[in-house]
Amino acid sequence: MTFLWIEMLWLLLILPALVLAYLWMQRRRKRLSLRYANLPLVRQALGRGIGWRRHLPPALLLLAIGVLIAAVARPAAVITLASSRATVILAMDVSGSMRAGDVAPSRIVAAQEAAKTFIAQQPADVEIGIVAFASAAMLMQAPTLDRELLTAAINGFDLRRGTAVGAGVLTALATIFPDETFDLGDNADPRDQLGARSRAGALSPQGRSLDDPGPEASTHVPVEPGSYQSAVVILLTDGATTTGPDPVAAGRLAADYGVRVYTVGFGSTSGDVVDFGGRSMRAMLDATTLQTIADTTDAEYFEAQSSEALAEVYSSLSTRLVAEKKLTEIAFIFAGLGALLALLAAGLSVLWLGRIA
Repeated sequence: MTFLWIEMLWLLLILPALVLAYLWMQRRRKRLSLRYANLPLVRQALGRGIGWRRHLPPALLLLAIGVLIAAVARPAAVITLASSRATVILAMDVSGSMRAGDVAPSRIVAAQEAAKTFIAQQPADVEIGIVAFASAAMLMQAPTLDRELLTAAINGFDLRRGTAVGAGVLTALATIFPDETFDLGDNADPRDQLGARSRAGALSPQGRSLDDPGPEASTHVPVEPGSYQSAVVILLTDGATTTGPDPVAAGRLAADYGVRVYTVGFGSTSGDVVDFGGRSMRAMLDATTLQTIADTTDAEYFEAQSSEALAEVYSSLSTRLVAEKKLTEIAFIFAGLGALLALLAAGLSVLWLGRIA
């Protein structure tokens, strides 16, 4: 626990002064009571009938004052709260390798069912968008609250050649920030791509020619990775990048915007041979790249080798996105506790002493 206005804690110095004032009042009361000749009046003044109880209400009142002073200092603690995220983008691989049968009934069917279950687990006020990527990326469904539209978009996946993980990340970013321009270039060197956001250009994953100068470049100032709390990306793929923008550079760009990109590697570790478009291919995960993207954006990487494991990954992600830990001010707790202590002190004083003192 910490205090946002810690300088206000100096007010606690009032407490020792109040204790000394109380002790002085007790001594003064005892001296005044001895002036009375009537013994019963002396006993009543000294309060011998209730003993230690006569000191409990003042002690509770003193404690109440201390707690209320702590409330003024605005205490805060890291607690789990409902997430403030309003948008989740599901970026899903629809390359030909998703036909592989190493995950029953197939990778693509298992991924579709897990995604639909994940959507059903989200709060009703969370908007969800669907991005599909193969050799290029496409926004299948803009963020919406309509779960039927999302289900239709997932059911409408069409498998294509190639795997462009970087394009999936960039299209998700363009969906979250529609007024920004993202351009890494399909064939740019990764070391040069990091500065590409400062150049005018098109978002190549959306199909615009790289020769088209496009809109004026963004002047975005990088923020802390993972600091953007209004949206998150969940990217699922079963293979390594074969075309499109560099995925690691795309991950760095997402980190510059504070967007977390949770990555999910899907399929068996040994991969699987798939016939697609008259060609045979072995689809294997590029776990290193997916781990790097997740680490760069302050997110996490998951592996799922079966439909059950994928369902567990999505369930875990659902829990993480619905609730999150935040530094939250809890002054209201201290204020309430202080008020209750003050009321208890007053009640006991009336009950035992016949007065509020």
